[in-house]
Amino acid sequence: MRADRLMAILILLQTRGKKTAEELASELHVSRRTILRDVEALSIAGVPIYAEGGHGGGIALDEQYRTNLSGLHEEEVRTLFVASNAQLFQQLDLGEAAERTHLKLTAALPPRHQEAVHHIRQRILIDPAWWWHDPRSPAFWEQLQQAVYEDRPIRAIYQNYNGEIVERLLEPYSLVAKSGTWYLVAKREEEFRIYRVSRFHDLTVLEGHFQRDAGFDLPGHWQSHLQEFAETFSEYTVTLKVHPDRVNFVKWLTTGRHEVIAPANEGEWPTLHLQVESMDLAKMLVFGLGSQGIVVAPHALQEAVLEAVREYANRA
Repeated sequence: MRADRLMAILILLQTRGKKTAEELASELHVSRRTILRDVEALSIAGVPIYAEGGHGGGIALDEQYRTNLSGLHEEEVRTLFVASNAQLFQQLDLGEAAERTHLKLTAALPPRHQEAVHHIRQRILIDPAWWWHDPRSPAFWEQLQQAVYEDRPIRAIYQNYNGEIVERLLEPYSLVAKSGTWYLVAKREEEFRIYRVSRFHDLTVLEGHFQRDAGFDLPGHWQSHLQEFAETFSEYTVTLKVHPDRVNFVKWLTTGRHEVIAPANEGEWPTLHLQVESMDLAKMLVFGLGSQGIVVAPHALQEAVLEAVREYANRA
């Protein structure tokens, strides 16, 4: 609906400042010409909106203008109340503030939407934490938050994935919670890197401030990281024949990274194509299955498993 799009343009300009017609068109999934017509319609309606051409130009609202955002649709109200991040808010010392915000938002809604809030909160719950998540705040949590909020560099002792303990001088940009686990996005030697917060052994907030990269965008950076991680994680492909009693177990371990092929003949085991991070993880899976799993491919994994069995037998 055009009215919704006009409101969206106002909200985008009010919250994010000047935008080009191309940026607005991309955000709202319409053509540049449609955006220009909408801007003209808003101007005719008395909205103090203006467009500037040339380098650095764009579409903007008068700085003193504020639009009333009370015209929420029921679907939009649902998005505000469907998620429950209480545990993560508590770790950020924002638990009480989050609850007060929900109460204030509910009270501010028109009566016709208040019932929708109760309806959706009793029917959908999004719990972002993993089953065996430690509810305690990570070590050095207050120092990390201070460094991120104030753009302060840190000196940290960190344990790498391979167990190596290293000292790092970092510019901490952002904290990200993924499945209830916190990660630090930081810059080191002019490159952005991701650090698991639970692997910090020591951390000191240093004096002074660093200059943030003006082009850094946290959501965009994190999505790029997830894509790179998924591509790396899916590099090692394994084909196994698995006893029917263990198929669900393997599927659970490799959620989203498996393909099950039903056996051609009755009594045969299903074939599973799996994508895992490395041969080491594949070997752990094979040994966990024991006699209920058979390596079909790759040949290198078959050889590695046989070699490990021989070494174990020699030590026994």
